[in-house]
Amino acid sequence: MADYKKLVIEAGPGGWGGPLTIEPKPGRDIIASITGGGIHPVAQKIADLTGGVAKDGFSSGVGFDEIACAVIDCGGTARVGVYPMKKVLTVDIYATKPAGPLFRFITPEYFVSGVRVEDLGKDKK
Repeated sequence: MADYKKLVIEAGPGGWGGPLTIEPKPGRDIIASITGGGIHPVAQKIADLTGGVAKDGFSSGVGFDEIACAVIDCGGTARVGVYPMKKVLTVDIYATKPAGPLFRFITPEYFVSGVRVEDLGKDKK
C-alpha cells in the first residue's frame, strides 16, 4: 500500500485560484500530466511529494475518477475548464485566470495556476 501525503498548492507568481490540497488515496492516486505528451516536471514533483503516480494523460487513458489532480498547460480554452468541470483538482503551469467557454467551472476550489516546480513543497511563512 502506498504511503500518501497531503500537499497544499498555492497559486504561483501572477497565478490565480486555490489553494488546493492534493491528497491521493487508493483508486484515486493518479497525477495526470495533460501537457502535450510526457510527464511535466510539476506533475512528477507533485507525485513525488504525495506518493501519487505520475501518468502521461495523453498517451494513456485515465478516468476522471482515478485522478488526484491534473496538471495542465492551457492558456484559457478547453483543458482549463474541462477538469474543473469534472470536479478534478487542476493545476495549470500557466498563470491563467478563468477564461474560455468553460470559465464558469474554473473556481478556486478546483483550480490553481502559475504553479512552478520550485514552489512545490515549500513552507509558506
